[in-house]
Amino acid sequence: MGRLLDDQGLDFLLVGDSLGMVVLGHPDTTKVTLDDMLHHTKAVARGVSKTLLIVDLPAHTADSVESALGSARRLVEAGAKGVKLEGGEDILPAVQAILSDGIPVLGHIGMLPQRVKEEGGYRIKGKTPQQADQLIADAKALDEAGVFGMVLELVSPPLAQTISQSVRSPTFGIGSGRGCDGQILVTYDLLGMFPWFTPRFVQPKVNLASQIQSAVSEFITESRTGER
Repeated sequence: MGRLLDDQGLDFLLVGDSLGMVVLGHPDTTKVTLDDMLHHTKAVARGVSKTLLIVDLPAHTADSVESALGSARRLVEAGAKGVKLEGGEDILPAVQAILSDGIPVLGHIGMLPQRVKEEGGYRIKGKTPQQADQLIADAKALDEAGVFGMVLELVSPPLAQTISQSVRSPTFGIGSGRGCDGQILVTYDLLGMFPWFTPRFVQPKVNLASQIQSAVSEFITESRTGER
């Protein structure tokens, strides 16, 4: 997959911890480990030579500055050119430490999948004045720290546009409307490879799931009937 996407002229590729759901079969991203991310990073890095490769720090690896920095270094050793962390002002020390080590950081605010259990589900963020003020503060803190960009996930579209206009770093929306500077999407969602759940904001460009099943069904029929 990395090799296929490497030729498309993308701004960057993200090995996201969403692989826990679409590849490893977990119900959410909270069970993804650093070893899982290292394994997949190495695989993708073998196929990618042109595109900036960014990798998620999985849940709980940024609970302390020391853990975040150590985890980021291991991901870089595995082939990452930068890392993504979920959170804003609350993780600023970890972000600053990683940046000071010369490792580029992509921020991530709004809905934080790694905290889905604490937050009680996937909900649009920024609808209340309090949430909006905190998201703006988070974005500005990350921007001033020096992140090269930030993901805005499930942020109220008007607020996402306001944030995008308030920071120097480019913003990449996912379910946050068209007011962001760019968009980011799970490849399996884009290609229709995970039919069991499709986010409301996703419009798959193809339906590979049905094509895969059709191909396998055809192979089974041919094998059992002896027709080729």
